Amino acid sequence: MSRCTVRPSAGHFRAIRFFPLLAVLAALATLGPPWARAADPPAAARPTVLITGSSRGIGLEFARQYAARGWQVIATARKPGEAVELQRIAAAHPATVVLEPLDVADHATIDALAKKLAGRPIDLLLHNAGISGGVPNQLFGRMNYDAFREVLEVNAVGPMKLTESLMPNVLASAQKKVVLIGTSEASFSTINAGRLYWYRSSKAAAHMLMLNLAYELKPRGVAVAVINPGPVDTDMMKGVRMPLQPPAESVGKVIGLIDRLDIATTGKFWDYQGGQLAW
Repeated sequence: MSRCTVRPSAGHFRAIRFFPLLAVLAALATLGPPWARAADPPAAARPTVLITGSSRGIGLEFARQYAARGWQVIATARKPGEAVELQRIAAAHPATVVLEPLDVADHATIDALAKKLAGRPIDLLLHNAGISGGVPNQLFGRMNYDAFREVLEVNAVGPMKLTESLMPNVLASAQKKVVLIGTSEASFSTINAGRLYWYRSSKAAAHMLMLNLAYELKPRGVAVAVINPGPVDTDMMKGVRMPLQPPAESVGKVIGLIDRLDIATTGKFWDYQGGQLAW
């Protein structure tokens, strides 16, 4: 009885060797292209930051850096329609950056914003807006008390009102953080000369409000911090004779501190370099 031997062709061997490659490619195809698999998470899964005073200086840089990190950014300013650089950031991140009008000295605009954002979680409420009051308005013997009232409204009363109004949003978030951009100029134990009466006292009041909030909100899981950004090259610091940091450098350091903020470290006054300042 003879056996019939069928010899496979060279093409048959090539097909056998090629089959595993086809199988791998087919499996990869079900996963989609590499850029799709590495895509950013949907907007709903991103943390959200609300920044006050976003039109320039440190606030603008906060908006830029948080947008670059993929956060949802609610960037507020008194006149966002005139904030050209802020509009460019929003245009570059249309899915994640929104601009909202807000004057922290106007409680009606705070209430309007809180109503508009009702039900939206805010992981980080970042109080950046602030004014100095102008040196000529706070010279002893020539004090402008109307200017003092305005500085207090912007630097202290506004952040308190906004925190109270948006607390339901913060409590609904995953991170639950409130941060005030403070200043070493309001540290009682470090000042050694009389100057900037309105600015210093308004920021000291804001610091105390945040310290109170830290104790009030700790049982509810909210972490509160005051962070001094250090000397930064902004409009407020024009004419100051000292080395100034670029906004990008200072903000990068502050964001690193905010990342590490948790309920265990709530109620602290931090320096941009990572150390603690005396109240």
